[in-house]
Amino acid sequence: MIVNAPYSALQRRFSPAVNYCNLRRLAQPVECCMSELTIYHNPRCSKSRDALALLEENGVSPEVVLYLETPPDAARLRSLLTRLGGSAADLVRRNEQEYLSAGLGDESSDAEIIAAIVKHPRLLQRPIVVRGDRAVIGRPPENVLDLLN
Repeated sequence: MIVNAPYSALQRRFSPAVNYCNLRRLAQPVECCMSELTIYHNPRCSKSRDALALLEENGVSPEVVLYLETPPDAARLRSLLTRLGGSAADLVRRNEQEYLSAGLGDESSDAEIIAAIVKHPRLLQRPIVVRGDRAVIGRPPENVLDLLN
């Protein structure tokens, strides 16, 4: 199983599963090496696919983490929070059934939210793109362009 790989490697390995993303392949050389950018990606999510496409259209081949297959642990989530500069509430998808079943609400602490995301990775907001000590949530997908400057 490929967990962290450039998207092109994923496409070659899982061609039937990933081709539906309809991402344009670039003819231009990659300007940003893959280790500089990481995307926490769900290929079934249109916003995640759009963010990945924007990166590739701008000459970036990010490291792709399929977070539903290899969920981040609590330490990784805390690291993402630091890079995002927000609270755990920014990381959680409130409209998922797991949000309510985990007993989360407006008063939930960062620790409670992180524990729920570790247990239920679907709760992780997507996509999250990381470059160095900065990260953004790709909603809207154009947010990822902030990391290219």
